[in-house]
Amino acid sequence: MSYPFAIVLFILGILVGKLLFTDSKPRSLLTVHITKHGWDANEIAGLFASVVVRKVPGLIPNIILETDKTIVFEHPRPKFKIHYMFVPKKDIKNIGELSEEDNEYLLDLFAAMTTIINKYGIINYRLLCNGPGKQDVAYLHFHLMAD
Repeated sequence: MSYPFAIVLFILGILVGKLLFTDSKPRSLLTVHITKHGWDANEIAGLFASVVVRKVPGLIPNIILETDKTIVFEHPRPKFKIHYMFVPKKDIKNIGELSEEDNEYLLDLFAAMTTIINKYGIINYRLLCNGPGKQDVAYLHFHLMAD
C-alpha cells in the first residue's frame, strides 16, 4: 500500500468514526473495563448498539414500533412467547446515569410500552431493566416479557 493512500484511508477512517460515534457516551479504552480476557464485551457491545440505534436503526430486525426517540423490536433470542426490547435513541448506559436531559426519552419510552401493551392486549407481563453488572449490552434498555 502506498504512503499517500494510507494517509487518505486514515483520514477517511477518522471522519467516518466521528460521524458514527458523535453523541455516544465516552467509552474510551481507558474507561472500558479490561478483564483478564481483554476489553469488557458489554461495554464494546454498548458502543456499537449506540451507533446502530441512533444512526442506522434500519439494521435492526423485527422492529415493531419506532418513534423519533424510541425503538421497539423483538428480542433476537426470546426467552418468552412475547419478548420485546425497548431502547431509547439516546446513548444512556444505565439508569444510574440518567439526567434531566433524558426525561423526554424516558417519557417516550414508557409511552411506547403503553402503546405496545394496549395494541397487543398483553397482560400478566414482566418489565425488566438490568443494571451495569447484569447487562449483556451496556446501553439502557427494557425487556417486556409475557407467556
